[in-house]
Amino acid sequence: MTREEKADQLREIGSERILIKDGPYGSMIQSYRLDEAGYRGGPQFKDTLGNHDQKGNNDLLNLTRPDVISEICNAYLDAGADIVATNTFNANSISLSDYGISGMAREINLAAARLTRACADAATARDPAKPRFVAGALGPTNKTLSVSPNVNDPGYRAVTFDEVKDMYREQIDGLLDGGVDFILVETVFDTLNAKAALVAADEAGEARGEVLPVMVSMTLTDLAGRNLSGQTVEAFWHSVRHARPITMGLNCSFGATELHPYVQALNPQVDSMLCVYPNAGLPNELGAYDEPPEMTGKLVRGWAENGWLNVVGGCCGTTPGHIKAIADAVKGVKPRTWQVLPPALRLSGMEAASFF
Repeated sequence: MTREEKADQLREIGSERILIKDGPYGSMIQSYRLDEAGYRGGPQFKDTLGNHDQKGNNDLLNLTRPDVISEICNAYLDAGADIVATNTFNANSISLSDYGISGMAREINLAAARLTRACADAATARDPAKPRFVAGALGPTNKTLSVSPNVNDPGYRAVTFDEVKDMYREQIDGLLDGGVDFILVETVFDTLNAKAALVAADEAGEARGEVLPVMVSMTLTDLAGRNLSGQTVEAFWHSVRHARPITMGLNCSFGATELHPYVQALNPQVDSMLCVYPNAGLPNELGAYDEPPEMTGKLVRGWAENGWLNVVGGCCGTTPGHIKAIADAVKGVKPRTWQVLPPALRLSGMEAASFF
């Protein structure tokens, strides 16, 4: 089955029931309390990793501790996830340079995709009536194309658009070679970074002679409902709608309570599937998340009953327990219906504008 056919299959299932996305890797990996040796793995990686500290390099674990990543992935699948994302949020040459291993980006993405593909395929084999899908995750990087990191030089950028695009292209090629179904551009705080990722995905698909399905998920940086680029959720959607993503939505930054008005705002604007995966509430003073699974499930069910959801999962602080609670909460609730919007000129700056 081609990736385009997989996308059609996802849409078909999403029109019949609410699909479940998995939860995060980061907070789950923290629960393993790995030390430096735990991140570095066996002696076979000693020369490759050099003298740089690797503790906290979660993406590296796809190579050094695949058992940990597989265990987390399988826990989400057992909890009811239909879509599992690869553990590659920071698996790009820019972010990996912090650990001195920028040259390992392709290797890490390839390993992550193969690992996640194997877990998903095994779950599908156990229950063929419930096909599982794999999304190759692209994080926003630790650089921004829209905002200068130097307050004394507003025009300065630490990276160029082409550098970011090429970085994403390397990551995408590794994920595709490893067998992912879709590319997930997630936690978007900078619209221009997302555009670089979408151009890279388009170029990767063209090079392979295929239409490469993408999923896009924005993150808000404040309760005013804007990302770091200053765009509202509607304006951001107008900025990326040309890519025809199979899902558009929101993730991270806030819990379901805080995201509620923005999920509502996106619902009538998006003529594709809507995907939302909130945090487990807001972090406490120690940075931990206290919202219990049953509360997350209850809040998400409210969205479902309003007809706002096609895909739902969890972000920071959520666990397989949260994913199971979410899956149980939306079971049997009719999914959101989406339709082709009337022709219009849809523009965006900081705000959205439509001219019919």
